[in-house]
Amino acid sequence: MTSREIIQAVLAFADPPRIGLQLAQPHTNDILFGWRQSKPPELLPTQGNEAWRRKDEWGVTWASLTEYDKGEVVAGAIEDWAQLADYSPPDLGQTECYAEATSQFAADKERFRLGGLDGLTFKIAQGLRRLDNYLCDLALQPEKIARLHEMVRAELLKNIDAWADAGADGVMFWEDWGTQDRLMISPEMWREVFRPEFEVLVGRARQRGLAVIMHSCGAVDAIIDDLIEVGVSCLQFDQPTLHGIDHLSNRYGGRVAFWCPVDIQRTLQTRDETKIRSEARELVEKLACFGGGFIAGHYSGDAALGLPPETQRIADAAFEEFAALNG
Repeated sequence: MTSREIIQAVLAFADPPRIGLQLAQPHTNDILFGWRQSKPPELLPTQGNEAWRRKDEWGVTWASLTEYDKGEVVAGAIEDWAQLADYSPPDLGQTECYAEATSQFAADKERFRLGGLDGLTFKIAQGLRRLDNYLCDLALQPEKIARLHEMVRAELLKNIDAWADAGADGVMFWEDWGTQDRLMISPEMWREVFRPEFEVLVGRARQRGLAVIMHSCGAVDAIIDDLIEVGVSCLQFDQPTLHGIDHLSNRYGGRVAFWCPVDIQRTLQTRDETKIRSEARELVEKLACFGGGFIAGHYSGDAALGLPPETQRIADAAFEEFAALNG
């Protein structure tokens, strides 16, 4: 089987010969990422101890205290609701922005071709308003939030359609919903406000024949059943032990696939080869025993973890060694 066929079988629980692998060289990587070519950010003068400050194509200002992390939103593009009427979002449907990825996908049909979405509604809307404002808005300004979401959703539907037209096999979005012990908002509000957004956007992707992979940090157990019901194919968790590997297997195994590295918060931080190898094997044995269902991952930011590359190389080698132990 090709790498593409293996990932498709992993997601479909169709008895692949091994787990999926998304590891660093020289190890196996079954997945080819494609990215929309967006307008370069506008570099801004730094303030205080900032390492950088820049404004993205949505008009959102980001800053960071380090050179290597993604920063955080320090100024939204619509911090005053009066700005919404005249705000123009970037056009996520421009074909030329996907030309490079389309060419890459056409040239590499051996791997699973995955298009990166800008986010889903929550990620983009919170940036436009800035998170502190946005969380208050959800309770106090539902009509304004609905108008903001409608605008964002329209662009994301273009984003999804463009990836289908580019030849992607699936799309992936990064949207952090959890704190260390609970969802960022109540599950009831999530179902009222955001589940309809997921139904529309994930539904469009599935209609276009795309698998849907969602990354989220934090404890999101309260909505995993909902995510499965709306059609999310795979959950990418960098902290699998936060949920409990046994819990993920016992409650959700065979219903949704998981894509995980060895836990970046608890296990990789020990730098203990025995513990890292043991968790790699446990992830394979407990999440890939349903005729598929597991992709072993490599976290891309060693510097952000404060770890030397050698630590994840232990995990990568272990995942490749145990790749066929999928039940």
